[in-house]
Amino acid sequence: MAGESAGKPDLITPQVLPPRQSLTRRDAMLQLLRVGGIAAGAGGAAYWLSERSSRPVPAAPEQARRDHRIVAEPHLPALTVVQYPMEKDAAAHPGEPRALVQKALENLGGIRRFVGRQDVVVIKPNIAWDRTPEQAANTNPELVGEVVRQCWSAGARRVVVTDVSCNEPRRCFQRSGIQAAARAEGAEVILPDPERFREVDMGGVALKSWPVFTPFLEADKLINLPIAKHHELTGATLGMKNWYGILGGQRNRLHQQIHQSLADLASFMLPTVTIMDCYRILVRNGPTGGNLEDVALKKTIVAGTDPVALDAYVAKAYWNLDPADLPYLQMAANRGLGTVEYDTLPVKVSQLV
Repeated sequence: MAGESAGKPDLITPQVLPPRQSLTRRDAMLQLLRVGGIAAGAGGAAYWLSERSSRPVPAAPEQARRDHRIVAEPHLPALTVVQYPMEKDAAAHPGEPRALVQKALENLGGIRRFVGRQDVVVIKPNIAWDRTPEQAANTNPELVGEVVRQCWSAGARRVVVTDVSCNEPRRCFQRSGIQAAARAEGAEVILPDPERFREVDMGGVALKSWPVFTPFLEADKLINLPIAKHHELTGATLGMKNWYGILGGQRNRLHQQIHQSLADLASFMLPTVTIMDCYRILVRNGPTGGNLEDVALKKTIVAGTDPVALDAYVAKAYWNLDPADLPYLQMAANRGLGTVEYDTLPVKVSQLV
C-alpha cells in the first residue's frame, strides 16, 4: 500500500507554509503616530490596541470523517468471492481480471447500487511501488480499468484514479500500468502533489491531525481497490492498509502504532465498496516484492460492503491469519465498522469458466 514500507520515508511530504503575520502592535502605533502627529494621542492608541490586538491564530484542522457507505440490502450478499478454476489453466489472461470484476459487482447488486448519475467517484488502487503488474506489488491495471468503465456506465459525472505513492509517483503510475489502463477508459488520473494536501482532524487515537490528499476529501463515492499482499509488520496488507495511501507526511511514523492507526483510518474513510485484487498475490517479502517467485496466481476477486469481513476472510484464506493475529480487525469491529465473523454474513461464491 502506499505508505507501506516500515522505516522508509515517504516521498510525498506536503509543504506547510507559515501563517501570514498581521501588522504588529508596534507598527500600528507608529502609523497612528505618523497620521495623528501628536504625542498626546499615543497613550490612548496604545491602550486601544492592547485591548484589541492578538497574534494570528492558525486555522484549526478540518474535521471531516468521510462516510461513503450505502444502505444495506439484506437480500444481497455482503461478501462475494469470484474466481477462475486454477486446475483448468494456470496461465494468466488479460481479460480475466475484468470478467472477475464484472461478476463480483453483479453478485453485489450491480454497479448502479454503488454509483449514481452525476456522482464524483474516486477510485483508490494501490499504486505505491515502482513495479510491474506481474510483480503483484500494485493493483492489477485491468481491474482498475474495468472499475472505471463500470462507473461511467452508471452515469458518473467524474471518475478519478489516484494514490499517494511510496516510490517516485510518475514511475509508479506508469510502470504499474494503472495510468494507461485508467486513461484508456477515460478516467482522470491524479498524481500526488504536495500543494494538494489539507490538514484534517481525523479524530483517532493514533491519528490526530494529519495531511490528507484532497481528491479523497471531495468524492461523492469512494471505491477501494487494494491488492492482497504479505506485509513484514502485520503479516498481510489488505483493504484497510490501503488507506495509508490517502495520507501525506511521514507515514512511516505510523508503523509504531500500526494496528491503532489502521483502525483510525478505517473509522475516518469508509468506502462505498471494496474490491480486493487477489488475481495475483504477493505471498512473501511484501509489501514491495520484486521477485516473481514470491507471487502466486490465484485468479480471484473478493468484494463486498463489509471492509472488516473482507480483510478477515482474505487474511485467513491466503496467510492462515486469524483476527487475533491482526488486532486492527477487532479494533475496527469494536467501532461498528464490520465483523470479523465473515462466515456469519451472506456470501456468494461464483466460479467462471
